[in-house]
Amino acid sequence: MSTIHTLAATIMARKGADPDSSWTAKLFAKGPEKCAEKFGEEAIEAIIEAVKGDRARLTSEAADVIYHLLVMLTARDVTLADVETELARREGTSGIAEKAARD
Repeated sequence: MSTIHTLAATIMARKGADPDSSWTAKLFAKGPEKCAEKFGEEAIEAIIEAVKGDRARLTSEAADVIYHLLVMLTARDVTLADVETELARREGTSGIAEKAARD
């Protein structure tokens, strides 16, 4: 199993856990809106590091973004497998054509 799949499974396992037992459970206890807010904060931090050009800091912030994305998705019952299915559906389609189909 890949690291991201292991992480997704761990996050899923924490969904019903005691908020005093883990940071992930604490985020879930605050609700999907807080999970989304936290994802947004981490995304902004990653953007800042990308602009600065600090590769090590960007790598660290990107890991935070991925973790918080998975938490946010799990809070809304969207699995990593769901996202992979959507990515597979889009494979081989031009990004321009895919975007036009959504607009």
